Parts: sequence; C-alpha cells; structure tokens
Amino acid sequence: MIEATALTKAYGDTTAVNELTFTARSGRVTGFLGPNGAGKSTTMRLVVGLDTPDAGTVLVDGVPYRELEDPLRTVGTMLDAAWRHPGRGGRDHLRWLAATNGIPDKRVDEVLALVGLTSVGKTRAGRYSLGMLQRLGIAAALLGDPRVLLFDEPVNGLDPEGMAWIRQLLHSLAAEGRTVFVSSHLLPEMAQTAQDLVVIGRGRLIYQGTMDEFVARTSRHGVRVRTPHADELRTALTGQVEFTEEDGAFVVSGVDSDRIGQLAFDAGATLHELSPIAGSLEQSYLDLTREAVEFGAAPEVAR
Repeated sequence: MIEATALTKAYGDTTAVNELTFTARSGRVTGFLGPNGAGKSTTMRLVVGLDTPDAGTVLVDGVPYRELEDPLRTVGTMLDAAWRHPGRGGRDHLRWLAATNGIPDKRVDEVLALVGLTSVGKTRAGRYSLGMLQRLGIAAALLGDPRVLLFDEPVNGLDPEGMAWIRQLLHSLAAEGRTVFVSSHLLPEMAQTAQDLVVIGRGRLIYQGTMDEFVARTSRHGVRVRTPHADELRTALTGQVEFTEEDGAFVVSGVDSDRIGQLAFDAGATLHELSPIAGSLEQSYLDLTREAVEFGAAPEVAR
C-alpha cells in the first residue's frame, strides 16, 4: 500500500505538489492521472525517496521509502525507461542491479524471459528500440519480486500486442496482492487497466475512487434517439422525461431505452436509432481536469 498524507513539494516559487493525500491499495491497479505539469512525476519521485517533501508524508507499506531495509525487494519502479548504460547489454544491466541488491543471477534470467527479452539479453541496450527499453525497465522493476510497483508510462513505445501484454501483467501482479501504481496519458489503455484512480491537477487531488465511480459520476448518461417522426416523439416525451435535441436526434435522460421505445410505439413514431450513451474515461477526465490544464490551447479561430 502507498499512503500519501498532505504531501507538499515546491521548487522555488512553483508548488509542484500541494497537500496531496491519497491511497493506492494492495491488490489493485491504481491509475495515476493528471494534465502535464500536474505533479505526477514529482509525486512518484517523492514516493521512492528521490525527492524530499517540504511537508507531509508518504509511506510504502507503512514505512518511508528511505527507511526500508531492502528497497528493491519491497518496491519496484520504472520512472525512466531510458535509464541504463548504452554500452551494457540488457542482461548485464540487470545483473548489475541484482548484484548490488543481493539478488541471484537466476532471477535475472527469469525476468528477461517474463518480458520477452531473452533473445536480446546480450545486445547492448543502446541498440534497443523504445519498446524494448520499456520491457527492460519493467524487468528491472520486477527484479526483486517486490510487493509494491510504480510504473510511469509503461506502455509508451509498445505495439498493440505489447500493450495487451503489459495490461495482463499488471492485472496478474495485482491479483497476487501487490500494489500497482501506474501513471499514463493513454486514457483508452488506462480505462482497460486501472481499477482505481487518483486524479490530480496543479498538484492537488481532484478525485480518488474506483474507475466505475469516476466515469459514472462525471459522464453524461442517456439514450440517443433518431426518428423521422420528430413531432410525434416530441409530443410523447414532453411531460414524461427530460430530453434535448441535437444534431437531428433526441438525447433523453432519466429513463431507459425500453421506456422510450414504448412511448415511441404508443405515439406511432418509427425509430431509426435507440442507443444508450455510455460514459467514457476520456470524456470524464477532460471534463474534470479542464480547469487544471497548465497550457491549454486557445479555441481555433475561424478564418
């Protein structure tokens, strides 16, 4: 478990993290979201002791990271996939990490196989593609078989097969009871990966809870209806349910599609479309963080 309480960090006049409180639970994949400049990277550095907070605390399984007796066996991190010696082979990079942390060589071969890099283990890391570097970073995070895992943009550079693989890996790690804390800008992928969410903006907490609750409470829900008999349907809906008209269709809220179909049938209105509007992580996220975007683009001006 990761527990941050009133975590605060400033660099000069800029407050990167501002009284941030959240929990990432064991046995869950927690997605960590926020606009550029929101303080995500700083927060993750604070979790693993790379920066010192100005105020507040952050604990890993109840202990500050710097007080852990065996950090690599407790916390696995991938905050910068490019962190490696370009002239050292992938296997040697992992062997160096293992040797400095008392981890046997056989574990190096296990994690190389797990991430699919066995065949290129002797290849210099400087020749790795971005996707291969991501896999090497994940292997390094898993080296100590830790209880807590932090990944910053783990699917960056991966092809669709690689994305599906990392998604399955994260789910399996959480199913083993580990804490999995993942930052990513790829919202469609995060929607399929995370069970819980921590959303921040300008260094402050905006939302913490489950993925389902986030989408349900911030998304517009309803049913989209199209018909050639607009007048009849409009009369049938008036006084019965709430509806608006947009793009030649009705958007009905407060009632399910079965009830709308019955009202249309009773009014003699033929329906060409009757489709529920499902909420999405992307739209929910954009709606909730709109005011927290650091460098928002101006609306396009017509020429």
